[in-house]
Amino acid sequence: MLIENATLADGRVRDVRVSAGRIEAVDRDLARDGTVRDADGTLLLPGMIDAHVHFREPGASHKETWTTGSKSAAAGGVTTVVDQPNTDPPTITRHAFAEKFALAQASYVDFGLNGGVTPDWTPDELLDRPLFALGEVFLADSTGNMGIDTQLFESALERATEHAVPVTVHAEDATRFDESARQREDADAWSAYRTPEAEVAAVERACDVATDLDTQIHIAHTSTPAGIDRATDAGMTCEVTPHHMFLSRADLEELGTFGRMNPPLRSEDRRQAVYERVVDGDVDLIATDHAPHTQSEKDAGVWDAPSGVPGVETALPLLLEEARAGRMSYERVRDLTAANPARLFDLPRKGRIEAGRDADLVLVDPDEPREITAERLHSKCDWTPFEGRRGVFPEWTMVRGEIVYENGEFGAKTGQNVRDR
Repeated sequence: MLIENATLADGRVRDVRVSAGRIEAVDRDLARDGTVRDADGTLLLPGMIDAHVHFREPGASHKETWTTGSKSAAAGGVTTVVDQPNTDPPTITRHAFAEKFALAQASYVDFGLNGGVTPDWTPDELLDRPLFALGEVFLADSTGNMGIDTQLFESALERATEHAVPVTVHAEDATRFDESARQREDADAWSAYRTPEAEVAAVERACDVATDLDTQIHIAHTSTPAGIDRATDAGMTCEVTPHHMFLSRADLEELGTFGRMNPPLRSEDRRQAVYERVVDGDVDLIATDHAPHTQSEKDAGVWDAPSGVPGVETALPLLLEEARAGRMSYERVRDLTAANPARLFDLPRKGRIEAGRDADLVLVDPDEPREITAERLHSKCDWTPFEGRRGVFPEWTMVRGEIVYENGEFGAKTGQNVRDR
């Protein structure tokens, strides 16, 4: 295939030749061999690498499956997803890894599988599997109740380093939760309970352990400016979710318990400061923490509703709308969603539009944003916290040279484990 007249993130207009699943050439006036698609000057990006999703299989397929989750990913311009270990059973053994790997064969997009840590994990078995990373390692309980203590965290980090497996961390310190908030029943009580200080203290503790062991960790879903600053000051990497970029406690009056997640939404001032750090370059990547639950599950009291929101289909469109409006550059969007995740997690065939890389490509028309509505999305949970906002959605999405999504239609399930190729 030849893709003609595509505008890249840096503004260059180039032709891109795709052959045998790879990008063969990026240049001007390439020979018009094979299938030709004229991009007509629209924007061609490397597919998003979403380093943090929860596709819920095994154990909770009523919320999401590998088929529905990967459809949602493809329709949102995501070409690689990384699934977290807090499924049922949790991915902490060789057998659990094999079970999830078999389910992931239903994926439309490439995938990575993370391994988890609990007092019952089997590191010798698990770390010999083709894991994407170890984590998210929970320093406080979240969905799945996999919180661990500092001693086990240190041991896990040592074992992962021995096997050259990256480590990602869910950083909250339960001793810093505000128990007085338990007396409240309003939707904001969850944000009051899981305090900003709980995140900052856990980031500091995790970074101190990693520094003492002379190793690297990645902090998942940082939701506070201080958490970001502590991670970067320690030389560690971090990610921010779209919901912590675009939503705050001020939105909870409308969202109610549908806005409950871990870590929770923060004040508008903190949200703005997080957004500024994303734009300015202090944040390494955007990852969605796509964590779907059904509407009936979320429509409960603040202490009973499960934590998590969907986001894999709307992340890149929301960021592209920010670029279209001039609030960040298309190059920054490319780096946050593709180039940086590929570099940080050692995916040399992903993340850029260059000869020799996988042909994971997304074509979008920035001049045609549309309203985000749940009825047009593909997650099985059938709702979105971004209802009514605007996003720039893909015209088509390609994974290793195969069109997996185009104008509402899906192609073949082509997903492969990025660590097992």
